[in-house]
Amino acid sequence: QGQLVESGGGLVQAGDSLRLSCAASRRLFSSYAMGWFRQSPGKEREFVATISRSGVNTDYADSVKDRFTISRDNAKSTVYLQMNSLKPEDTALYYCASRVWSDIATMENAYDYWGQGTQVTVSS
Repeated sequence: QGQLVESGGGLVQAGDSLRLSCAASRRLFSSYAMGWFRQSPGKEREFVATISRSGVNTDYADSVKDRFTISRDNAKSTVYLQMNSLKPEDTALYYCASRVWSDIATMENAYDYWGQGTQVTVSS
């Protein structure tokens, strides 16, 4: 069974920053692309960001482009999501996911393993 563990969520004010981390078992990380998704109450889970196995290729949802940055440390089997200029609409449960391919993907069904999520709440 896979293991992805997110951390770093919390309650912040609009305009603040947070960095989410996702620690993965080596089996789920070293050869796989990674992604971040989020889900707000009453809404479907949506794509946020993705990064290739090498870290060279990334992609972002339009709503977070220029504010969020995804990165990975392959030596630590950890993927990060740096979130700047947070807005109340960024409030959601943020999930980390891995896929059994090295290239990026924005579709939820392209991912094979999921973490339990970490809550981010942005107050106005």
